Amino acid sequence: MLNEREIESCYLGQFIPVHYHHNMLMDQNRMHGFKSAIAYTVKPGMKVLELGGGTGVLSCFAAAQADKVWCVEFNPDMVREARKMLALNPHGEKVEVVHADAFEYLPPEPVDVVICEMIHVGMLREKQVEVIESFKRRYLARFGGPLPIFLPEAVIMAVQPMQQEYDFEGFYAPIVQFQQNNAVHPGVVDLAPPSVYSIIDFTQDTDLVFSFDGKFVVERPGTLNALRFITKNILAVVPEQSNTIDWLNHYMCLPLAAPMSVKAGDVLQVSFQYRAGGSIPSLEATMRAQVIYDMALQSAQHPAVYA
Repeated sequence: MLNEREIESCYLGQFIPVHYHHNMLMDQNRMHGFKSAIAYTVKPGMKVLELGGGTGVLSCFAAAQADKVWCVEFNPDMVREARKMLALNPHGEKVEVVHADAFEYLPPEPVDVVICEMIHVGMLREKQVEVIESFKRRYLARFGGPLPIFLPEAVIMAVQPMQQEYDFEGFYAPIVQFQQNNAVHPGVVDLAPPSVYSIIDFTQDTDLVFSFDGKFVVERPGTLNALRFITKNILAVVPEQSNTIDWLNHYMCLPLAAPMSVKAGDVLQVSFQYRAGGSIPSLEATMRAQVIYDMALQSAQHPAVYA
């Protein structure tokens, strides 16, 4: 019988289907970013651990330089898939695919780099933050310091008020939408610039609860009916070039329960709170937005000031 965490894992991303991992292989932005970051970070002779290895592709990238790679995967279907794929690729023999729970596994010896890509927009659904925090505690208890290099090294999360199109051939449906970040989306209007609500540095302790209570100044008129969530993963910091190697997740747009008309100059108060690894509905249930400064109303009451 499954325990409580295993039951939750089935719903929150730990057993995502094999074809979903195949789709990730076809995501060129993701693949190029991780390959570049791993090539920069992993040096000859290093030992590497990957938590949540999926197809084993990131472990394979690491094996090009590393002496040894442990690739930990909890889903038995993906364990078989990873072993099959690695056998077809150069350096695959340096990767040991371990069927284990990333919440519990520690390598048999200290490692130099830990790769973990259990990343969903906003650190929702998947267990990136919880797995890394658990690993750090257990690793320090067994091996002492220092901690390995983590890849990604950091995450920046932001939110943005939006007018989102919810008309589907005449059928109105306010649904969760995931959008490519490098494409134009007709009917979508940015009402104000994004605001950062959390910066995660994986070398530091991370709070498992994210919250935001902030203001936006509306830049163009429209209907506020959604919040866009933006997640930028800093895969590696390249100090000698004053640069970073990044991967930007698809945007996630969540509908607000009560749409409202807004005008340029209005000030919005937006708030929400959720737990790392939590469900999307748990975030949606806390989202609030209201106009706290109405530009048109202030202009009508004080015409001389706004003339």
